[in-house]
Amino acid sequence: MTTSASAAPASASLNGGRSASGRCFNFGAGPSVLPEPVIRQIQEDVWNYKGSGMGVLEISHRAKHYDQIVAEVDKDIREIGSIPANYKVLFMTGGATGQNWIVPANLLPKGGSADYIITGGWAEASFKDATQYCQCHNPGAKIHQAATSKDKGHNYIPADDAIAYSASPAYVHMTTNNTLYGTQWHRVPKVPAGVPIVADASSDIFSYPIDVTKYGVIYGGAQKNMGTTGATFIIIRDDLIEKANKDIPRMCQYGVFAKEESRPNTPPHFAIYTVGLMAKWIKSQGGLAALKKANEEKAGLIYAALDECSGFWAGHARKEDRSMMNITFRAKGGEALDEAFLKLAKENGCDGLKGHRSTGGMRASTYNAFPREGCKVLADLIRDFAKKNG
Repeated sequence: MTTSASAAPASASLNGGRSASGRCFNFGAGPSVLPEPVIRQIQEDVWNYKGSGMGVLEISHRAKHYDQIVAEVDKDIREIGSIPANYKVLFMTGGATGQNWIVPANLLPKGGSADYIITGGWAEASFKDATQYCQCHNPGAKIHQAATSKDKGHNYIPADDAIAYSASPAYVHMTTNNTLYGTQWHRVPKVPAGVPIVADASSDIFSYPIDVTKYGVIYGGAQKNMGTTGATFIIIRDDLIEKANKDIPRMCQYGVFAKEESRPNTPPHFAIYTVGLMAKWIKSQGGLAALKKANEEKAGLIYAALDECSGFWAGHARKEDRSMMNITFRAKGGEALDEAFLKLAKENGCDGLKGHRSTGGMRASTYNAFPREGCKVLADLIRDFAKKNG
């Protein structure tokens, strides 16, 4: 894969703050921005994949070329994530939302319990869906709310001493980054000894180094930091696969996907292929330690501007729990100013900034592939708008 942005067509920087390639700064929460070299590689491979005479969209999931894609994706993800040999990397469909049922279906014993830490909208949905699963299919089981940050509009991450676990949970579920509210876990919660952590890491996976061994399962949609829509990644420890429930539909069983290399049926092979390109791009950037530094710097540019203009702007997340991926803020003067800022930002090449209805205002998503120059443009707009309207 090409690793230099020089593959983009040469053009003068456009008016309105757009990048030199003419693309806008896509602050959307997902599907999110892809690196330009990755997009150029996709363009080439859609037409003719590695001299096969057919595009990657047309290749059979049983063909040798796809065998190679699967092998390389597994190898590269293990390398960038330092994933031990006793973990499997699986791909399913249905996004993280689909896992809301699939996780308890596999991991929750009959009449057992699981603990959920609720720190945002997607964590609330996980809790709700798991509860519904138990009501329909495991009526003796219990989904326990171990902690919630709803009391303050999900603007913080609960402290360890505020989390009350049940007596013997089969697992503890958490959401590592909260896209709607802009908070992020900057630690791994302390859980009862021997209890596996199941983490929805859709929006911050591989944006920083992670100790996989502290988790039993890490899952999420790939469309924010690891590719495009259609693929759900699951990193799962072997012993959890082995003892997972077998009396559930075959296409929901982690063991089936582990045995069949994530293709018991036709998989979302294009989406999985893009995950492979992103893994190679991450390696070309220096790995997760380098990305963590870059992501902190990018988010820091925007947070610094908001803090400098704190009389005008209100950030949603508590400072110590701010997300490096999703930055949520609004004008203290009301929605009319928010709308005016969104209009100005779009005129200056910054798109996808409208906040989720849960928080209103703005949400700037600065995932792995988002360019630093876009964060600088937005930070300047934040300062200038506050100066002119404050």
